[in-house]
Amino acid sequence: MKKMIIHGGQRLSGSVNIGGAKNSTVALIPAAILADTPVKFDMVPDILDVHNLMLILESMNVHSRFVDGVLTIDPTEIVEAPMPSRAIKSLRASYYFMGALLGRFGRATLTFPGGDNIGPRPIDQHIKAFKALGAEVEDSHGTVRITTGEDGLHGARIFLDVVSVGATINTILAAVKANGLTTIENAAKEPEIIDIATFLNNMGAHVRGAGTDVIRIEGVPVLRATNVHTIIPDRIEAGTYLAMAAAMGDGVQIHNIIPEHLESFTAKLIEMGVDLQIGEDSAYVGPSKNLKAIQVKTLPFPGFATDLQQPITPLLLMAKGSSVIVDTIYPQRLKHVPELKKMGAKIRPEKDMVIVDHTDHLTGATVDAGEIRAGAALMIAALMADGTTTITSAENILRGYGSIVEKMTALNADVKIEDTDRVEEL
Repeated sequence: MKKMIIHGGQRLSGSVNIGGAKNSTVALIPAAILADTPVKFDMVPDILDVHNLMLILESMNVHSRFVDGVLTIDPTEIVEAPMPSRAIKSLRASYYFMGALLGRFGRATLTFPGGDNIGPRPIDQHIKAFKALGAEVEDSHGTVRITTGEDGLHGARIFLDVVSVGATINTILAAVKANGLTTIENAAKEPEIIDIATFLNNMGAHVRGAGTDVIRIEGVPVLRATNVHTIIPDRIEAGTYLAMAAAMGDGVQIHNIIPEHLESFTAKLIEMGVDLQIGEDSAYVGPSKNLKAIQVKTLPFPGFATDLQQPITPLLLMAKGSSVIVDTIYPQRLKHVPELKKMGAKIRPEKDMVIVDHTDHLTGATVDAGEIRAGAALMIAALMADGTTTITSAENILRGYGSIVEKMTALNADVKIEDTDRVEEL
């Protein structure tokens, strides 16, 4: 168990570089086993999810090496083998191995994946897609077994009942080597899906329409990597630092962003009155004064990301009046609410909303990071608070934010990570 200790009240200044997108990375690593050659990724974030995925790869005799943000994966000697259930259960994105294994071998067996407990996130749309492609799926006591007949997978027309990033990506991974044309309708449009499609297409896949609600995949027999794939910047990490800088900054420059990926978020910051200047691939956040209350409603991309409703919450405490958050994606994503209340935040769930009232003063406390983005909210609140805040279950934060202590320290934050064996202070 790790804990993060933050001494609040320090004003932030300086610059920070945003790393590669977690939500791309955790899909690209499983996608790599579809390749018939070694593959290489650049701008890989140094997060716990990456290391857990590398353990899963090793269980299948897929060798990987991660040095200075470059991850090399060699799937040429892959074997079918049971995957380590502990690593599988530690992150939900391991379910991408279902589509990738199905595309590689025509079958897959996985224990039901874990990850953040933020309410029900069923995989029924994934299973629906696999069945449409010709697979048989058996779900028994948390273990999913997917098989195909002698003819293997075939193209199909698939309409997703709900817009699902996971189901869209898993369907692409399963279909990319299937016989014939697969059409995904009501597909998710997130930038991370475009990133996956770009990686596959650069290896010879035929994926068209990524970023729209209709994606077409013409199956190919072989995928060969010929270049290094650079992962897109993490829009959620960027949004977290934007909120952090708006809350406690005296002038913070945020580098390596794609502004178009953040428009729904930055529009809300501007609506609040945040001093925000956006460049081609960076943003400057000045000191915040006289912030106004706003309403936030999460929606599939290009709407306001569910992963950013918690990081923006501490900033809303500074606004005059009452702000309202409605999460239409994961309404039960509320683990941050009772923890913020321990620090003195005036915040409460009400029906399908979270009401955030102006709060003049936060006090350091011992709080728990129940999941990644709840942890991000608590980090920002801890910076705002008087005194010391101890965030337990900090390993959840490390799952999604690479080099977090170094980056925050460079901005003048007083932060360290401790575990039961040693203290890591950077």
